[in-house]
Amino acid sequence: MDKIIGLITANYSAKHPSDLTLNRPVASLPYGGRYRLVDFALSNMVNCGIRTVGIVMPSNYRSLIDHIGSGKDWMLDRKNGGLFVLPGSAFGTSRAGARFLIRDLVCNKLFLDRSSADYVICSASNIVFNMDFNELVRSHKEMGADITILTTHATCNEEDVIGINLGDDGRVQGIHHGVSFGDTSFMDAFIINRSILQTLLDWYASVDHLDLFEAMENDFDRIKVCTYNFTGYSAALFNVEYYFHRSMELLKADVMEQLFPPDRPVLTKAHDTPPVMYKRGCYVRNAIVSAGSVIYGAISNSILGRNVIVEPGATISNAIVYQNCVIKSGARVENAVVDRNNIISAGTELRGTPESILIQRKGNN
Repeated sequence: MDKIIGLITANYSAKHPSDLTLNRPVASLPYGGRYRLVDFALSNMVNCGIRTVGIVMPSNYRSLIDHIGSGKDWMLDRKNGGLFVLPGSAFGTSRAGARFLIRDLVCNKLFLDRSSADYVICSASNIVFNMDFNELVRSHKEMGADITILTTHATCNEEDVIGINLGDDGRVQGIHHGVSFGDTSFMDAFIINRSILQTLLDWYASVDHLDLFEAMENDFDRIKVCTYNFTGYSAALFNVEYYFHRSMELLKADVMEQLFPPDRPVLTKAHDTPPVMYKRGCYVRNAIVSAGSVIYGAISNSILGRNVIVEPGATISNAIVYQNCVIKSGARVENAVVDRNNIISAGTELRGTPESILIQRKGNN
């Protein structure tokens, strides 16, 4: 992997904003209690041997910087290569869902020019999956492609996922927005020859407000774009409902096995936190509870972040609770996402429905 560099784009906003993305980029959204979405993109790269990774930052980068730091937890604090924090272009944030804005890539063309790598693997952070990128590289070389797009088959109708139009020869002929069950869908990750990417940025400099693949719409006959189909588990997270229900799928053993295989660990920021303390009389069923939490009450079908305190008589059901929250005695949380630093007062009920998830925005504690 010495001849491959990684590039992760984070300078885009949620197309369907919510209180969860009010003050944080999509890439730093918590997932599974102890992870952030960016962890999966970073881990996919470093697990296959990539040791030079650039991350294009959004304007609201504070939480993302706080999480990734110098890249130490991903073995990217290195003298040669390592983690590069790249600026997102001014006025470059896409609010239309584009993940690979040309102006962001042009803004960081020096990162590409200074590299001697033959290939660049680009990824966004809004689709969660765990795969060996060596398979993508191998397919790209065998087909002699200029670009190889990572795809999967859509498991439901999703209006925010990009669909891929394939020709009879298997090459990509175009893209479209929105997919139906069974369609070939883009997983917001691809490998491209570095020289080709540099050429494309020169071609499309005048339309830098577009996504790279939107700008290529009339040039698929000039560029050999192929696909590699990923058959493992993936979760596209584009709105609160998708985010919540796909997070809840982590409570299924088969999903956990696919997302967290022992040979490809998902790396994240290390915290010096004691293990969970389950107090006498507590009740916990089918839940993910992160380190540092203290449980007196009842939890079922839920995911808790670090340092959550559930007092006696409190109940949490079918909910996600971020780190540093306190659920006071008698409080009830159901079908909800509670952002970090919240204290839910005694006797309070936070209750949404499976179709309309309640969001408790970040506290000030």
